[in-house]
Amino acid sequence: MRHLNSGRKLKRTASHRKALKESLATSLILYKQVRTTLAKAKETRIFIEPLITKAKKDSVPARRHVARFIKDREALRILFTEIAPKVQERPGGYTRVVKLGQRHGDGGEVAIIELVDFNAADEADKRRKATKSEKEASPAKEETKETAAAESTPAQ
Repeated sequence: MRHLNSGRKLKRTASHRKALKESLATSLILYKQVRTTLAKAKETRIFIEPLITKAKKDSVPARRHVARFIKDREALRILFTEIAPKVQERPGGYTRVVKLGQRHGDGGEVAIIELVDFNAADEADKRRKATKSEKEASPAKEETKETAAAESTPAQ
């Protein structure tokens, strides 16, 4: 019986499971979104949320504690300087797991785990809207440049 044995084994040894969770957490911090299996995404969520909570208190002991699990220095910097300040007011629930369906090869459940406040789709929409507004503003400037160029060149 599995009484009081929480967590998923993911068909791996304990050291392999630990390395997998650390790797997925590092990738999530660096890229804000990771595509993986549903079980791995749920385990990563359980692993990363306490680390983000710890990072909200930016102190040397907090950095050392998180550095035990996140080995990449760039990921640590991003966690403490970008992610933690942005989620400072949020009382937990920093990640979202979105189911994508089944993988064609083996039928495995696929999901995306992403940081809630760093939604890649929202950022892409913002970039698209910004470039669209720039394009709308720039044709008026281009027309004035074209008319000025046409007036300055002698007619043949």
